[in-house]
Amino acid sequence: MIETYLQNIHQLKNLLLTSSKKIIITIHHHPDADAIGSALALYHLLKKLKHDVCILSTSTYPSFLSWMYGIDDILIVQEKNPSKANILLINADYIFCLDYSSLHRVNFLENFVKKTNAHKIVVDHHLNPDTFADLYIWNAKASSTTEIIWDIIKNIDLSWMDKNIAECIYAGILTDTGSFKHANTSQNTHRVVAELMQFQINIAKINQLIYDNNSLNKLLFFSFAIQKRLVLIQEKKIAYFQISKKDKAKFHLQIGDTEGLVNQALSIKNITMAAVIKEKEHCVRISLRSVGDIAVNQLASTYFSGGGHKNAAGGTSLLSLEETVKKFETIIHQNY
Repeated sequence: MIETYLQNIHQLKNLLLTSSKKIIITIHHHPDADAIGSALALYHLLKKLKHDVCILSTSTYPSFLSWMYGIDDILIVQEKNPSKANILLINADYIFCLDYSSLHRVNFLENFVKKTNAHKIVVDHHLNPDTFADLYIWNAKASSTTEIIWDIIKNIDLSWMDKNIAECIYAGILTDTGSFKHANTSQNTHRVVAELMQFQINIAKINQLIYDNNSLNKLLFFSFAIQKRLVLIQEKKIAYFQISKKDKAKFHLQIGDTEGLVNQALSIKNITMAAVIKEKEHCVRISLRSVGDIAVNQLASTYFSGGGHKNAAGGTSLLSLEETVKKFETIIHQNY
């Protein structure tokens, strides 16, 4: 696999070092630090290579990422007015699909991306990618998509690296590894971070901006959730939160404010699987985490039209919140 991976990076290098192209970078709905970090790092690289580049997102980003260089350049596309994005996609030479490998992850832009004649390039680390693209820079052993972006830059020309790009890459690696606690943290991950530090990134500041920059509403919500919405199934070593739209409205939550809640459940002694079952406008989202050999990506794909990694996955339910919780508990009691 590694040979194909490096061959595909070399093929990408040949594409990018020819003439200037119109390039669109797309990221998944409700982007996290890995999606934003990889998009911005690639964006800055492509700008240096004299390409015409735009990043499209179907939703805004968490406020704790607002410090990232170039983040204001991201074009937030509204579902009620996607015409500008559609024109950009139609006229693109290349479309990058970053940190996702199933087109439904770009929400209402899915059909726009599908119908373009642009050369589609997936850069991702998630398992079981769909076959819709022309080129895959895919590595399931990478900790994050930002780690793959580092490989791309390193193989193209490391002289294009700078502090701003390095900080974007570090932020993605930091968060996708859970501050280097998750099983996806490899020897190579630490080597990449060591090399990033050569560019004088301030890792203490980045950690503070991401993890110690909470609103009071978020802290009050976490306290409420732990006291009122935490359910333990102790005989199964499973814990989960059930969060309604009213709960989120009560604390005026912003995008990203529920991030990390699932880890609070997983941090309980003897708990081996955790979930956040969260009511949204038109569906219910399930975030799953586990330790050891419990493969939550199988649970997500089998029962909730989702997927992800062995110990970190997610899915969607079109049932009500109450029905989804009941379904989840039935699955747990029947299979675990």
